[in-house]
Amino acid sequence: MYVAVKGGETAILNSYQRLAAKRRGELAVQELSIAQIRQQLRLAVDRVMTEGSVYDPELAALAIKQAAGDLIEAIFLLRAYRATLPRLGSSCPLDTAKMQLERRISATFKDVPGGQILGATYDYTQRLLDFSLLASGQEPSASPVSLPDEVSRQTPRVLDLLNSEGLIENQSPATGDPMPPDLTREPLRFPATRATRLQNLARADEGFMLALAYSTQRGYADSHPFVGEIRFGSVELMMDVEELAFPLSIGDLEITECEMVNQFAGSKTEPPQFTRGYGLAFGHSERKALAMSLVDRALRAEELGEAVSAPAQMQEFVLSHSDSLEASGFVQHLKLPHYVDFQSELELVRKMRAGNHS
Repeated sequence: MYVAVKGGETAILNSYQRLAAKRRGELAVQELSIAQIRQQLRLAVDRVMTEGSVYDPELAALAIKQAAGDLIEAIFLLRAYRATLPRLGSSCPLDTAKMQLERRISATFKDVPGGQILGATYDYTQRLLDFSLLASGQEPSASPVSLPDEVSRQTPRVLDLLNSEGLIENQSPATGDPMPPDLTREPLRFPATRATRLQNLARADEGFMLALAYSTQRGYADSHPFVGEIRFGSVELMMDVEELAFPLSIGDLEITECEMVNQFAGSKTEPPQFTRGYGLAFGHSERKALAMSLVDRALRAEELGEAVSAPAQMQEFVLSHSDSLEASGFVQHLKLPHYVDFQSELELVRKMRAGNHS
C-alpha cells in the first residue's frame, strides 16, 4: 500500500509539471500576458468575474491564464481566492439609474428618452470569420474610435414610461426593506426569497441559465417576454464609513443590467399589467443578464399565482443545479478512483446473474 501511495504521489507531481508545460505551449510562441487577456478577452474576463463573485479584471485574467482558457476552472480559482479575503464592509446599493452608459437599447419602444445607444455589439455582424485577424500586428478595425458625447449621459429608464401609466408592476423597495441575506455566507434554504434567488442566478453558469431561459420561450413556462431595456456602462460604488456622515465613493464598476417585460393576465388582487424580470452581471455580459432576467421572471410564478409546471419555474431545481462549480465538481469526481464501489457492484451483479442461472 505504501508503494502504491508513493507512486501515485509521484505521478501527481509529474502531472503538475506536464500541466504547466501544456499551459505554456510552444516556447517559440510569445507568452500571453495578463494585460492581453484583460484587454482582448474582456468578455471572458467579465464572465469569470460575474460567476466568480469577484470584481477584479486582473485577477480574472490571471485565473483564465492559469486555467489555460477553461472558464469554469478559472471561476473555481477565483472563488477559491475570494474565500481567503477578509470582509471589510458592505457597500451601498448601486444606483443604476445614474449609470454612465456605453450601450443602451430597448426592444419595446423605438424612440426612447435619451435615444438608443448601440455601442459595441455583435448583434448586427454577419458572423463570418475575419481572416484578417490571422495577420500579425494590429488590424485596422482595432484603431481607437472617438465616442459621441451622449454615451456618457445619464438617461431615464425605459420602463418608467410604462410605470407612469400604471401598466407595469411597481417594484420600489418597501419602507424598512430588510437587508438581503448573503448567499456566500449563509446556506441556501427553500423557499428562497427573490433577493437570494437573484444572488444565485448572478453566480450561476451562463450556459445552464441560457438553456433554462430558452425553455421558457418554447412553452415550458408560457413566457412571452420583451426586452424593456439593456444597459451597459459604469456605475459609482459607494460605501458608508463610520467616521464620515456621508457615503464615500470607492470606485466605479462596469455592469450590465437587463429589465425584461412579461405579460400578466392579472389576479384577484392585481389588474392585468406587465410584470418584470431582472438581471445584472459584472462587465459586458448581455447574454447572462438576459437569461437571468427570463429565469427570474419564471421563478416568480408562484408569487404571481401562476401554475408551476416547468423546470425554470421550480426554484429548488433551478437554484440547486445552476452553480457551475458544484455541477462540475460532482461530474468530474467520477474521474477519481471508485475501485471499491465498482467492485462491490460488480460482485452484486455476478451474484444476481448466478442466482438467475441456478
